[in-house]
Amino acid sequence: MVRSSRDKNYLSQNTPQTVLEKIFGFQTFRKPQKEIITQILNGHDVFVLMPTGGGKSICYQIPALILPGTAIIVSPLISLMENQVHALKQLGVASEYLNSSLSYQQIGTIETAIPKGDIKILYVTPERLLTTRFQKLISTTKISLVAIDEAHCISQWGHDFRPEYLNLTNFIHTIPKVPIIALTATAVFSTQSEIIEKLQLIDPKVFISSYDRPNVHYKVVLKQNVKKQLYDFLTADHSDDSGIIYCLSRKKVEGIADWLCQKGYNALPYHAGLDDAVRRNNQLRFLREESIIIVATIAFGMGIDKPNVRFVAHLDLPKSMENYYQETGRAGRDGLKSNAWLAYSLSDIILNRRIIQEGDSEVKLKIREFNKLDALLAFCESHHCRRKVLLNYFNEDYPTNCQNCDICDHPVQTYDATTQAQKALSCVYRAGQRFGVGHLVNILSGKITRQVEKYNHDKLSTFAIGEDLGEIEWKSIFRQLLINGYLTVNIDEYGILQLTQKSKAVLNGKEPILLKHEHRSTSIKPRGNKSKYFKDSEKQDLFELLRKLRKDIAGEQQVPPYIIFSDRTLIELVEIQPQSLGEMINITGIGNSKLERYGTDFLEVLKQ
Repeated sequence: MVRSSRDKNYLSQNTPQTVLEKIFGFQTFRKPQKEIITQILNGHDVFVLMPTGGGKSICYQIPALILPGTAIIVSPLISLMENQVHALKQLGVASEYLNSSLSYQQIGTIETAIPKGDIKILYVTPERLLTTRFQKLISTTKISLVAIDEAHCISQWGHDFRPEYLNLTNFIHTIPKVPIIALTATAVFSTQSEIIEKLQLIDPKVFISSYDRPNVHYKVVLKQNVKKQLYDFLTADHSDDSGIIYCLSRKKVEGIADWLCQKGYNALPYHAGLDDAVRRNNQLRFLREESIIIVATIAFGMGIDKPNVRFVAHLDLPKSMENYYQETGRAGRDGLKSNAWLAYSLSDIILNRRIIQEGDSEVKLKIREFNKLDALLAFCESHHCRRKVLLNYFNEDYPTNCQNCDICDHPVQTYDATTQAQKALSCVYRAGQRFGVGHLVNILSGKITRQVEKYNHDKLSTFAIGEDLGEIEWKSIFRQLLINGYLTVNIDEYGILQLTQKSKAVLNGKEPILLKHEHRSTSIKPRGNKSKYFKDSEKQDLFELLRKLRKDIAGEQQVPPYIIFSDRTLIELVEIQPQSLGEMINITGIGNSKLERYGTDFLEVLKQ
């Protein structure tokens, strides 16, 4: 079923291809952008699942520029809508946003322009959309389409539930029948169905793009000396890059940011406990300056569309695969080489399980959260290509090894660990299933500590039977046994390990155990992801000159540099070196408006 008929004469004045070239400065669509746009122009509802950086916004922005009326874009992300509007205005598109960051006078000016049809694309938060004032305002406005971004927020089973989204259906029923577009970057099959059902999309055309981010290199390491590991990672590949580092606690965020500054990096903290003005200023600096590192809790990143984030690092385990995918998706949105680096430990696993158990969620939701955590742990512990495991979680088959992850770089070696597993499990049992991994490792290693003496555990039959292995090796064995279900954590008493039903077969010698070898961190070889894009020094120098010009222009306008031109556009300018405006219009990312605004200035640098 089609929601509405269209004025074909109006549509014929502009084609999607014309708008793509003249406004956005691109020559070709990515798959399946053109198909999505065609369905919207034909009046169909559409559900779009496309990875971060896949080009979702163009799917509704181009129809909005072709269809008569104003497009309403619903988004929960204030920073994203602000950046999108800044970018659209650079392209000469009449666009605005309505959210809590605006003054009363600014809101009044925008509300006056809306019924007149002076705004082609209007971004609005769900909270403001549902107000009586806004409903009355748009009742006299011709609406071309409604796009609901971050549509997974409607799902109570999702990772970012927003209760306001549940009322969007009521809004949709109050407006003339226009195409409804629901878009998200992360939604497993059950969430996809829930989005379509709750938004009451009419016979929607469904587009599921690949979750693969081929330019992102995935690496997972065990925490040993995590600061040194992070420093080695940054020094090897990202000494002059913008990136995001995620930590679980506010205290850790501030500690890591301070430490990085002492090491010479330009690092800023971001978490909900900071003063609003400080937090906003740090975010603006990250968007508008080069070579800024943000150290943040997960409160940071939603709506950040800075394309040249060259790395995302996790110093603590995320909550789920969805969270991990969404957070790492902030790296390399421009398609250039980027890194996703994760460090974790056994204590992270225990802490995350405890957080779930002590949460206020109902039992069914807790079980789901435990399953999601287990899936992430399986990804971390996998012997196989990271990309295959990641995509498989989202029901996508990856037929070959990616050759762009740490497992493909250095295949995992496994060994028969049956004897070591029996020693570890036996030690848990002999100690009464009342102790954590640190004490158990001391028993196995034969270390006389105050706690060992207190409980006479030097008299246990398992005392010193594991002297042949070091602390790292034994912690690795306990971690792998826990993840594979041979041990469990007593949630009521922090960190205590206990046996499971699966343990019996191993202890009785009826089940062999294969585990992966763990090695201490060694020096990291650079992967070549630094921001020096050219081996030729003259080309690199030219790139830096263009980047400086971009920065100066952006500073004058108080907008992020990437809104002027992306790194990809600058790279193409250096490679092709156009010598006229006519040649420059063929460069990716340069449409008519940007050519008129900036073409002459950039040509002058190129000619010099």
